[in-house]
Amino acid sequence: MTNFPSKRKSSGIKQWDHVYTSSVQNAPSHHWLKIFGAGALKGMVVTLKNFVTSYFRKPDQGGIFTVQYPEERYPEIENYRNLPFLVYDGSPDKVRCVACGICERECPPKCIYITMETDVAGKPVRKPAVFDIDYAVCMNCGICEEVCPFDSIFMDHVFEIASPRRIDTGMIRHQEDLLKSSEYLQKIRPKTATMIDEKKRAAEEKKKAVVKPPQGPTV
Repeated sequence: MTNFPSKRKSSGIKQWDHVYTSSVQNAPSHHWLKIFGAGALKGMVVTLKNFVTSYFRKPDQGGIFTVQYPEERYPEIENYRNLPFLVYDGSPDKVRCVACGICERECPPKCIYITMETDVAGKPVRKPAVFDIDYAVCMNCGICEEVCPFDSIFMDHVFEIASPRRIDTGMIRHQEDLLKSSEYLQKIRPKTATMIDEKKRAAEEKKKAVVKPPQGPTV
């Protein structure tokens, strides 16, 4: 550790003190700022200016952006998410879900309940017999969509789901209530749906491109 002489140290302090004093003395003086309440008055002027000019600006430029809901609505962005729904291809009996239960296990608030369907012999069928979601418990996190390996559950854009009851069956949605077509997914999430279709198409082409083993000569 270096010890500086006390005289040098004190002279440095005096030098910086002189620089600070001269800068303050040479600063421009605004006497009107010293008026009591001038800061509040200045803020009110800015508010009044923004209020008046907002009527002549577009919404993306700081203008009025309120709409007369529900008659008027803002367009929903694709990544908006609210509550989950199930996707089927073609008809409701061709649901993509295979009742693997991953979304049920990964759901943080545990609002998903799934039971796998069984055939006459009691063997499990890769199809849900019961698929319920309690919308009153759902936290709109979207984890069920992220962990689903079959692209069968997605977050919807619907938010008008008011119910007179919160408990019992007021906010519980069953499988028939959750099912929506792949065309609906294409409508609200075009980028996501297109990516899924391209992935399926690539998998089918890869499966067709597999070379079959050569067969022996027929006798």
